[in-house]
Order: sequence, then structure tokens, then C-alpha cells
Amino acid sequence: MVKYTVTVTTGDKVWHGTFDHIFITLYGTEGKSERKKLNESPEMSNGVEKEYTVECPAKLGKVILISLDKEQYLFLPDQDWYCLTVKVQTPENETLHFPCYSWVKERQLLQVREGKAITLKNEIPALMGHRLKELELRKQQFEWKELMEGLPHCLALKDPKALPAEFRYSLDKRLDLEFTTRITMAELKMKFLATSKKPWGKLDDIKQVFWTYKTQIFDYVTQHWKEDEFFGYQLLNGANPMMIQRCKVLPQKFAVTEAMVYPFLEGSMLPVEIQSGNIFLCDYSRLAEVPPNVINMRRQYVPAPFCLLFKNKQNKLLPIAIQLQQEPGEKNPVFLPNDEEAWLLAKTHVRAADFIEHQFNFHLLRTHLLAEAYILATLRNLPSAHPIYKLLIPHMRFTLYANTLGRDKLICEKGAISMYTSTGSTGMVEVMRRAMHALKYSSLCLPDDISERGLDKVPKYYYRDDGLLVWGALSKYVEAVIAVFYPSDMDVLVDEELQHWISDIYKHGFLEKASTGIPNSFKSTKEVTKFITMVIFTMTAQHSALNNGNFHFGGWLPNSPNSLQSEAPQSKDEADLLNTLPDINTSVWGMAGAWITSKKGGDFVSLGQHSEKYFSEPEVLSLTDKLKEELKEISEKIKERNKEKKRPYTYLDPKKMRQHSEKYLSEPEEFSLKLKEELKENNGKKERDKEEEINKEIKLPYTYMDPENIENSITI
Repeated sequence: MVKYTVTVTTGDKVWHGTFDHIFITLYGTEGKSERKKLNESPEMSNGVEKEYTVECPAKLGKVILISLDKEQYLFLPDQDWYCLTVKVQTPENETLHFPCYSWVKERQLLQVREGKAITLKNEIPALMGHRLKELELRKQQFEWKELMEGLPHCLALKDPKALPAEFRYSLDKRLDLEFTTRITMAELKMKFLATSKKPWGKLDDIKQVFWTYKTQIFDYVTQHWKEDEFFGYQLLNGANPMMIQRCKVLPQKFAVTEAMVYPFLEGSMLPVEIQSGNIFLCDYSRLAEVPPNVINMRRQYVPAPFCLLFKNKQNKLLPIAIQLQQEPGEKNPVFLPNDEEAWLLAKTHVRAADFIEHQFNFHLLRTHLLAEAYILATLRNLPSAHPIYKLLIPHMRFTLYANTLGRDKLICEKGAISMYTSTGSTGMVEVMRRAMHALKYSSLCLPDDISERGLDKVPKYYYRDDGLLVWGALSKYVEAVIAVFYPSDMDVLVDEELQHWISDIYKHGFLEKASTGIPNSFKSTKEVTKFITMVIFTMTAQHSALNNGNFHFGGWLPNSPNSLQSEAPQSKDEADLLNTLPDINTSVWGMAGAWITSKKGGDFVSLGQHSEKYFSEPEVLSLTDKLKEELKEISEKIKERNKEKKRPYTYLDPKKMRQHSEKYLSEPEEFSLKLKEELKENNGKKERDKEEEINKEIKLPYTYMDPENIENSITI
């Protein structure tokens, strides 16, 4: 008899193990083994690695596939089993790695290939059928549907629980989300805020919305939101660093003149400062004539302003002129910094416009919806043995669930966006359609986007500085991995699966719009490297930069209003801020949404630190280790820079960008109050300890681009 040593590792959560019988079958190029029962005990304990022997009458040749299945044990309840990995040691002392990271369910056969990546042209003939069947099954599980005309297509599922277990929220994630949501809503209802349709009596009343959900940055914003310097700072390093651009020519509809802004240019002239690269613009013209929402039987308003900014000699970015509507005229004045209360109201309108662009264009459309298109195309066109699939799978865990849940809870008829934003769902869709029409591939690639917006040399732009470090590390890693499997451009050209993948993204993600500049095929390894880097960056760093500051900068309502219920003032004598802000119930639901969506979950794993090993090639594993080291160095560099800053930027620290791992795959639906309480206590302690550590040295931490803060896939 020939003996094969099989080492099986069970997931380390308490519900990952099982008492059911587990069976394995080995498949080789020259035959297969008998179906072998592994756990005679019977027990597959969580977090345990066990070794078994599979005997065969003759050698199987090269072992290329294993299958796992289970049978219920006696009278005990059916209990799914979560397998991390299986290692097979052959009679020739070769150790083969089979990356499972999957659930084994009753009467379902789980087949897992050996971990080496392989493209279609190099496929083992014996596994060609398995490769094709895998994609056929995936296409049945992950079907496309049109979400809304003019927007990227999405997953054709209404219920997120219908997703395969590996793509659903983990128990930890669901516990944390449900607990946070219920506690937040309970606090608002207990204070009779959630249903109050009254206007705010005074600004200080807004500070009493939350007793517990306050952070150091939140407190800083409440103290400094009126300041011009902080207004400019947010456009570079706040929750939305995407709108600002260098102004080379003033827009024709912007009625600002040189005489108006001369007092604010430190003795210089506007043309001189434009030529010197010190004038910047935020143009919200995309929001012009977007249909407004009606909340509490009152029409809301969608501003579409221009905002001009000046970088002074102290390298501070200061707003110097604001026009609140696109069409110039007597009833559309240009507001200036010496307009006192009217100036504050004008800045509030700009912040409201920025909220819309931030949440619906840059956050929802460019990260969530486009990421979903990348993921669906991957699942439908790339089998698990494909090297690009192995590159992307660690960043894809929860996004489909998050997006499906969001469509069900946020943008539905009674969802938060429909009921509590100035655009409602109708206006939101219009904003995204316009943004989609203007979308360019270059704007999704950080180096190109920074250059096109003319922000290469702007000082203290930490989103750019940290983002380029992370982009560079990811690009170097992707380029090296691509070189392992695609030695030449010809290898890219002949990979049908890879070409189908990018074609599917072009068709369903970008609606076959050549104007986007998105490739519909790949002709070189350089093109593949850039696109894969963009995809990974979008699903990790970019989402971190646009999501993690939601509550920090949006929890204080006047700094980022989710709606406005008074139109833009038609003269500088009109300055009623309290009546412009939304009613109490609209306000608090928006603030609560900012908290829930940006709170760090209990299942946080930072970028590059996932424990899954989908590749088994030593050269690729070595490259992955190098990436981890480089991300660690970036994190340390960011921390060192932040020591000297009153307002450190940390959102793109790789250690704080989430990277999902097999530890956080979906679990059974049942959970107990005891677990909830434990989660609350543990998370509370972690948050307090972390805040105390931060508070020692800083006033306004900026963490979105710190690698430690970057989440490895998009969730809510």
C-alpha cells in the first residue's frame, strides 16, 4: 500500500468545528483514492491541525485535486465545518498545499485544487473540465442585473443572505453592525430626536445628539468648523479629498472679479497667483438642477456652488470667494470672507454640496458600485486557479454583502438616503448618472488623478502623499506577480479568461463607454499591472480614505449637512443658518448613518496582513512577504511624520486599512445576548485604549491613508 499523509486545519472560531464525519478523496493524474473518513473520534475541533493517513493500492501520480464532504453524526444536529487548508505529503515527500477557506456542508462536495496558479493555456488536461464547471456554477450564482439605467450593473440578488457563505458577513461583523445600529437608534429614540420634526433651537443642542459616540476629531470639528483654515484643510485631508483642483482659468459662470478677492491675496494679484499655481477651485456644477427631496412635507435644496481658494505664504489653503448657484446674477452674489454671518452660511452650502459629491459619486459610485463590477467579473470569468483570481480574492470578501444590504436598507423607498438627504434616491441616481457620464479611467488611478487635478506640488496634501506610497507598494507587488505568470505581452494576449474578465468589466461596469478610457482588452503586462493595481487600491485604500472619516467630519451636522431646507441666500443680508439646516429627525438620522458606516468593526484585519495563502509558489509567497514589509515601513513613516503634526493624517496607514481573512467568513445566523455584551465590552475597551493613546500627542488625527487603517475590502 502507498501512504499519503493528509494534514487538515480547521478554522479557529468556536463554530468552525464539527462533530459530523468528514471524508476526503485524493485525485491524481493516474487515479484517485477511496473516500476516506478522517475523524474517527468523531470531532474536528476549531483551530486544530490534525494529521491523517490515506492509503492507496498504487501511486496516484501527481495529486491535483481533493474533495471534501461530510455526513451528520448520529442524532446530533447538522453542523457545517469550516476548513482552512489541507496539506498532502506524497510518498516522494513532496508537500502539496490546498487552500480551502470554505465551508463544507451536508450533501455538498467541496473540490479544491492544489494551490499553484495556472492560466488557461497551461492547464492540466485532466482538470480542464473542472475549470469549466467551476465557472459555469459561478455564473449561475453570480448573475448580472441592471441596477438603474446609466449606472454600473450589479448582482442579481435582493437578499444578501442568499449569497454563498464565504461572501456573507461574519458573525463578528453582523454582531457589531447590529449592536451598533440598535444602540444608536435606542439613544436617539430615548432622547425623542428620531421623530422630532422641529428645527434646531440653537447650535449647541446638536452637541447633545450622542452621549457616547464622540471622538477626538469629532470634538475638534465642533470647535473649529467655522474657521476658514479648517475649511480648506478638509478639502485636502478630510473625508472627501477628491473635489479640489488647481484653477488655471476661472469658469465663465463664476462672477468673481479681481477687485473682489484682492484684499485676501496678501498684496498680490489674482492673475499672478493663478499663474503661480496658488489658486484652487471646487466646482459643484454637476449638482445644478438636480431634483430635490421633500422631507417633513418641506422642499429641500441642492446647492451647486463654485468655491475659490488661495494658498497663502504660510501654505494654508483659504476660501476667498463662493458663488452658490451656477448662473450669475443680482440674486446670486459672490460671498467673501468679510461677509460675516453670510460667509459662514455660504461655506455651509459648499459643505452640503461636498456631502453629495462625496457620498454619491466618489464613495458609492466609484468604490462600492465599481468594486462590485470588478468582483462579479472576477467570479464569473476567472477560476480559482487563475493568478489574477488569487491576487484579488483577499480583497473581495464582504463587498457583495455590503452592497446588497445597502440596496435593501439605504436606497430603497424607505431607506435613509431616500428619506433623509437633500436629493433623496431620485436625485442621488441623477448625480451618479452625471458622474458616470464624466468618469475617466485616469481619475481612478491615483497618480494620474493627482496630476490631472494639478495637485502634485500642493504642500500638506497627505491623502496624496500617503496614497502614492501605498499605490507604489501595490503596483510593485502586482507587477512582480504578473511577471511570474505572464513573462511576455503575448502571454497576456492569449489568455482568454483574462480578456473575458476585462471585457466583462468594460461592458457591465463601464457600460461600454469608450469615453471612459477603460480598456476593453489587454495588450501588455503593463496594462494589466496598472488595472489590477487600480482595482486593489479602489477596494482598499481609496475606500478607506472616503469612508473612515464619515463620522469624524460628518458627525457634526453643520460641517457636513445631509440636507438643506432653505434655498441659497439671494443677498448678503440673509444669514439664517438654523433655519437652513435640516430638521432634528433628518439631522440625527444623517449623523447616525455617518457613525454606523464609519465605525471600525470587530473583525478588523489590516491591508496585507491576511493569513490566507491562495498561492503556493515560493516566489509569489516571497513577494507577498516583501509587500507586508513595505506596508509596515509605510506605516512607520506615516507615524513618524504625524508625531510633528497637530492634525496627523492616518486614514491611509496600511495597518488601519481592513484586510479580510478566513477568520471572518460567515457563520450561523443565531447569536446570543451574551456574545453581544462581550462584543460591546471588548470593542469599547479597544476604542477607549486607542483614543487614549492618540490623545497623548495629537489634536486632530488623520488616519485614512495610514496602512494600518486601510480595510482590505469594502464593507459598511
